[in-house]
Amino acid sequence: METTGPVYLTRERMRELERDLHEMKSKGRTEIADKISEARSHGDLSENAEYDAAKEEQGLFELRISKLEGVLSRARLIEAKDLPNDAVYILSNVTLEDLNNGETVTYKLVSPEEANFEDDKISVTSPIGKALLKKKLGDEVHVVVPAGSLDYRITGISR
Repeated sequence: METTGPVYLTRERMRELERDLHEMKSKGRTEIADKISEARSHGDLSENAEYDAAKEEQGLFELRISKLEGVLSRARLIEAKDLPNDAVYILSNVTLEDLNNGETVTYKLVSPEEANFEDDKISVTSPIGKALLKKKLGDEVHVVVPAGSLDYRITGISR
């Protein structure tokens, strides 16, 4: 994940990340502090694996909080209504016909922070996302992916 420059998020995703951060800072930190306290009560800290594990977990947890704060500090809100409708852009729903087998699939192009392949949300920085950007209805697209290559025709673009 990139650490500089803006991070484009939908309003929904920004709220989700803000909720996650709030929960991590309140409930999550309290839970880890309780684990450390419990482990500390078991005696000699120099030979206390439970204490060492809890401190390690705390460090990783604080790192996740820091990364999330960084993403939110660089966040820029994007809305589909503010983007052109003449081609494929971020937040476009793109329907593709596979030219090899005739199957169709629809993807939503999103920022890397929102990508979730199981929900058919692909990043604009992924091989398919990059290949689709600025293409128009009816365009054919050749994409090289780790598993080989794909050939698509764009049969639909919507917001």
